[in-house]
Amino acid sequence: MKEQLIKHLQGGEAFTPIDQILEEITFEKVGERPSGLPYSFYELFYHIVFAQQDIFEYISNNNYQAPKWPDGYWTEEQAPKNEQAWEDLKSRFFKDRKELIKLIQQPETDLNQTIKNSDEHTLFREFMLIVEHNAYHTGQLLVVLRLLDLHS
Repeated sequence: MKEQLIKHLQGGEAFTPIDQILEEITFEKVGERPSGLPYSFYELFYHIVFAQQDIFEYISNNNYQAPKWPDGYWTEEQAPKNEQAWEDLKSRFFKDRKELIKLIQQPETDLNQTIKNSDEHTLFREFMLIVEHNAYHTGQLLVVLRLLDLHS
């Protein structure tokens, strides 16, 4: 079950892996909002990264404080300040995902165990929340790529 969960976190089981999608966007287009959409590729990806990190904090931090919903989960910027900020955001996503995978792989990790910050939410539920959330917004990233004429 742990190996299957890891496969879903990495993507590619039922949706395009985010690694592949990130290769298709150019820095010049990352902050562009396609006509009719209220967000850019950057804004969506920032949201994915932030939400994944927030759920990881919820799982692991005894002093977790939820950001204000929904505004706290979205950036106020349409584009990153510079290419380094964009690269840092991508690195943060993969670093956090790697840490989540390490947690799953630990022999003592019981996926049915409730987390520290909840009497009812299990580790499995939180990992699945990340998978579902990332998959949902990964589909939106593909739509943005298509509207920017970067994906067929």
